[in-house]
Order: sequence, then structure tokens, then C-alpha cells
Amino acid sequence: MSAEKTLRNGYTTGTCAAAAAKAGVHYLLSGQKLPIADTPLPDGNRLGVPIHALESVQFGEAGAEGVRVTVIKDGGDDPDVTHGCEIQAVVSLDCDNDAYGPCVCVHGGRGVGRVTLPGLPVAVGRAAINPAPRQQIEMAVREEVEDLESCRVIVRVEVPQGERIAQKTMNPRLGIVGGISILGTHGIVRPYSHDSWKASIAEALDVARAQGLERVVFTTGRRSERFYAERYPDTPELAMVQAADFFAFSMRAAAERGFAEVRWAMFFGKLVKHAQGLEYTHAKTHPVDFAMLSDSCAQAGIAPELARQAAGANTARQVLESVAHDPARADLLSLLVERAVHAARSFAPTLSVGYAVFDFDASLLLERVP
Repeated sequence: MSAEKTLRNGYTTGTCAAAAAKAGVHYLLSGQKLPIADTPLPDGNRLGVPIHALESVQFGEAGAEGVRVTVIKDGGDDPDVTHGCEIQAVVSLDCDNDAYGPCVCVHGGRGVGRVTLPGLPVAVGRAAINPAPRQQIEMAVREEVEDLESCRVIVRVEVPQGERIAQKTMNPRLGIVGGISILGTHGIVRPYSHDSWKASIAEALDVARAQGLERVVFTTGRRSERFYAERYPDTPELAMVQAADFFAFSMRAAAERGFAEVRWAMFFGKLVKHAQGLEYTHAKTHPVDFAMLSDSCAQAGIAPELARQAAGANTARQVLESVAHDPARADLLSLLVERAVHAARSFAPTLSVGYAVFDFDASLLLERVP
């Protein structure tokens, strides 16, 4: 990707649902199909969202006239697992009963998860439609019915492939069953803004805390998580949180929620970056400091020639392999872990911190228990 290219924004599942609901109400009231729905966003801005399909349906047990509107989720230049999936709103109206007054009822249907554990912003038993997108859907609908004295609008959000897609998300672990969540604090997906990752970390911590857990295990990916779970099978699944590259954010978020202890499970390259004190550790923006790693090798007593070679290495893995038979390798690992712990506690002084550093074959290179 060239430096000059402007990354394209996408829109959230909440914006998709709001646009579909708005287009559905508009059609039921006017008979007109909107090619693009001018949709309100939670932050007060607006976005034109293309409408993919619209079909008449029978709604509910009484067979009321309704409409199903489909929007295709567009993640922009930072697509996630929901990119390209269908987000639907099945809409019906009752504008003849004055007892209702103007009201909007939003429900979750097939492919929208249901909350089973406390700690999330949605109550147990309800559809996993977060507060901001729920309000966004209601706002979009009210724009269409604001001139009516009374009208009851029922919106059922559906995601045909939601149950399958949800298996690629953290929803099953968070106790959200049967589908994906309808999300979107701002309504827009900004490429590489990290908002969704941070929200996932925060939600996982909230659920763990609500279950009474006082210790969490941050992992940097699925493989380090699997290795940790295999070595420590008694670890509760809810205690495992994929923090990826968000070192500082995860530490601070755990401290804010009152956890007593965190452990990190990772590989050598991420350990080096933690030892550097980097708040964020993605390779594209935050590379390994090989000069620091070379100095650490020397301080730990690694053979001088190997320590010097570390300064010109291409990867941290290359350095680890080069010192595999050096008697001071364990001292190097210990030194890096101590520096990583110091960095972690600089972000969250109240927390006890431990590390489990794995090799790619699942062997444990070093463990530091808090």
C-alpha cells in the first residue's frame, strides 16, 4: 500500500441495521424503495448506506405485513469477519392503534447473539445489540415516523450467517450465544483505529470480573493462548483474554477493573518488545530494538560475538536461535522478563505481573510467577 493512498472508512453492523430499518419503514409508509438510506450516526453525523435488497414478508404470528431489508456490511480498508455479510432488518408497522403512541421496539432475530453472562453492556437474556447501535436504530426509524401522531414500529435485526461468523469472534467465550453482536459506538469503521480490538479486550475483562475472577491471562494470539491452556488446563476460559499488541491498554484496563494479577503468555519477539516498554507492539509500527537486544545479550553474559551479531539480526527469533546453546540464554530470558514486568507495572502499578514465554513448539522457555 502506498503512503499516499487514503484508507477507506467502512461502517459498523449497527449502522447497517439502522440503515436497513430506516429503508424498511420508508417503504412501508411510502411504497418507495430507497437505493441509499441517509442514516444518522451516533456522533451526530450522517452516512449514505446502499440498500442491497428489499422484499415483502409476513411478520409475526398474526401475519402482519412487513418488509425485510438487506444491507451488505462494508468494513472499508480494515475489514473484520463481518465484512461482506448480510445485515437485515425485518420491519412492521402498526399506525392505527392510538394506545401505542409513537414507539420503536428493537429485537434480535436469527444470527444475532443472546447474552447469557453478566458484565456486558446488555442485560442477560437480551439480544446482543449494544446501547449505541440500539439508539441509532431507534433514531433512524423515528426520523421516518416523526410526523405521525401514533405509530408502533417493530424492528427485528437478523444476520443470516451470524451464527457461523460468531464462531470466529470472542462471542462464544463471552457467553453470547447464537450469533454476532450488533456493535458500533461511532457508526464508522476507521481503518486501523484499534477501537474494536480495545472494546473486545474491555468486554472480556468486564465479563471475567463479573464472574468474580481476580486474575486474567493476557495472550498475544490464538497460538500462545492454546499453548498456555494446554500447559495450565485448570485456567478458566473466561480468564483468557486475547490482548494482541495492546500492552499498555490491557494493563490499564485490568487495573481499572480491580484485578489483582495478570499473566502474559507470548513468544520471544513480543517479550523483547515488552522489555522495550512499548505501549503497542505491532511489527508494522513498532519494530524490535536490536541495539537494546544486543546490549541485553551482553549484560546477561551471552558470548561477545553472539551479542554483537544480535545488533544486526533481522528478527528476534533469529537472535533466540543463535543463543540456543549459550549457557547464558536462561539469564537473557530472565533479564528480558524482569524488564517486561517493570514496563507492565509502569502502566498499572497496582497489579502483580507474571509471564509465560513459549517457543514455537509449545515448550516453555521461561515462566515468571507473580
